[in-house]
Amino acid sequence: MKTYTITVNGVAYDVTVEEGTGSAAAPAAKAAPKAAPKAAPAAAPAAAAGAGAGAVKVTASVPGKVFKVEASVGQAVKAGDTIIILEAMKMEIPVVAPQDGTVASIDVAVGAAVENGDVLASLN
Repeated sequence: MKTYTITVNGVAYDVTVEEGTGSAAAPAAKAAPKAAPKAAPAAAPAAAAGAGAGAVKVTASVPGKVFKVEASVGQAVKAGDTIIILEAMKMEIPVVAPQDGTVASIDVAVGAAVENGDVLASLN
């Protein structure tokens, strides 16, 4: 018998598989759910009241964790200026302003986990 831990949709299962001859009469595998390591809870947005207030959305290009917030609400930025730095696969990835504008909202906090396409900030 071999025991494996398999995670499906965030739930970890200890699965015991009996080695057999591959016949149809082989016993079924037993699975017992166990507590999966929980991801850190999403941090509250830094500007919750103005979340998504701007017309131009700045989104994450990769899944990762917010490493640093470089800009603040009300700050004027030019196209290419770094707004947020994400950490993914042990690399720091800058998220830049797609155009000139003013930061209308910062929708994430340092340490927050983000997915590809999540709105991180918005510009006016």
